[in-house]
Amino acid sequence: MIEFLKDNIGEIGEQTMEHLWLSGISIFLSCVAGISLGLGLTRNQKLAGFFIGVTGVMQTIPSLAMLGFFIPFLGIGKLPAILALFLYALLPIVRNTYTGIQNIDANIREAAISMGMTRYQLLAKVEFPLALPVIFAGIRTATVINVGVATLCALIGAGGLGEFIFRGITLNSTPMILAGAIPASLLAISLDYALSLVQKNVRKRLWPFIAGMAIVVGIYPVWASLSQTNNKVGLVAGFNSEFMNRADGWPGLSEAYDLQLPALELEITLMYEALKNQEADVIAGFTTDGRIQSYNLRVLEDDLHYFPPYYAAPIVKLATLKEYPLLEASLEKLEGKIPKELIAYLNLKVDQHEFTIEQAADSLLSAVTKGVFVNNRSASGKEKLVIGSKAFTESYILAAFLSRYIEATTSYRTDLKLGFGGTKLLFDAFLSGDIKLYPEYTGTALLVFVQPDKTVIDSLLQSPEKIHTFTNRELKEDFGVVMLPSFGFNNTTALMMREELANQLGIVSISDLKNYINRFDQ
Repeated sequence: MIEFLKDNIGEIGEQTMEHLWLSGISIFLSCVAGISLGLGLTRNQKLAGFFIGVTGVMQTIPSLAMLGFFIPFLGIGKLPAILALFLYALLPIVRNTYTGIQNIDANIREAAISMGMTRYQLLAKVEFPLALPVIFAGIRTATVINVGVATLCALIGAGGLGEFIFRGITLNSTPMILAGAIPASLLAISLDYALSLVQKNVRKRLWPFIAGMAIVVGIYPVWASLSQTNNKVGLVAGFNSEFMNRADGWPGLSEAYDLQLPALELEITLMYEALKNQEADVIAGFTTDGRIQSYNLRVLEDDLHYFPPYYAAPIVKLATLKEYPLLEASLEKLEGKIPKELIAYLNLKVDQHEFTIEQAADSLLSAVTKGVFVNNRSASGKEKLVIGSKAFTESYILAAFLSRYIEATTSYRTDLKLGFGGTKLLFDAFLSGDIKLYPEYTGTALLVFVQPDKTVIDSLLQSPEKIHTFTNRELKEDFGVVMLPSFGFNNTTALMMREELANQLGIVSISDLKNYINRFDQ
């Protein structure tokens, strides 16, 4: 853990700065709007219940749903994140402002009015100063909430400490999770403590506090703009957390091609949307993704043959095959049965919300079996086979298909646990016995689980059969696991660009992309 922190201290500092800015600017805006609204409601109490209720409803909306709601209108990045955090912070500030003013002793108001104070003077010189401690309590609550919720903003490319947390979840890396969680917790505690000091003598410390917030809000854009001047190329990549950190992903690819490109960290679905909406220029996608054709994307040629074949196949423990003796023979009949065009079509239908996962799995089952299987066997008394999946469309479809296929061709019953956040996380659940089988890819098994020397990898790359044979042998020896015959399609990883942009820049291969970038370094 200590070693990891030392190696990544610079990035942790950058993410902490981003996190502080996201939280700071949203709280600043919430204070301006929330205090103004709270003060206004004290003058029109008929509307108080309605507006406080509306701000309360905002906090009941799940954070991810709130972020997802704004993406179609505002795109990805910091703007939708700030708006979501702003709305989350409103309730405690509005409610405490309203409550603080309302709870002032009526005798104090009467005394001020009898002295000839106007409504504005009453508010500015009596009510607001007396209510400040209560208002500040609301600001403290909103600040702590926002620091926590801001970690989720990493999923939409807004940055912050959530990047380390989600990378760690994807890779099942405790040090990586803690590298994001500990600074976020310390940041929340520090801000709450600083605000408590202001609250103790709020009348004297208010203006220094406001000045400090203004500095936080203003300094980050300056720092960010200075750092962006290094991006002379004008191109931005968008990668998911797993690709950003896996050895066979961006770290290995950038080294193999000597490729330097600033990258946003995005959830898989958002990568394609970011590319389509010109918020990213290069992404790492899957070659069976139907959005390649739908969004008119160009798959860049991997001219150095960095990516191995990624043939999809069921992966299962040898012990499970012994426990369920009908399973192996049934699954082996799927060898070569799923063409690439079919799985790409089903992926697109699901991504465009024309099919559900269940409908896509049913269509795949019908196409593979030609509708001839009718299971007349009575259910066995064995425990249900639990089938898992990763968190992307194709994996969902294949897992649901395997469930239907096994139940149609054997006496076994199945259960689904879908959407594991990363390859390592799913494989660990598989090894522990929580998952009995799931669809995996030969390239992933080779590079992530087996991890042979580079010389071995180079000798295997051009032969899918050799990769499958070698990987199977190593998996059996190391984990007691077997990768059954492939479904028949290769879903390798590839870099993609918008066709129009690729044509404009003359980029066909990854080496072309590297050469284009290198022009700006000369």
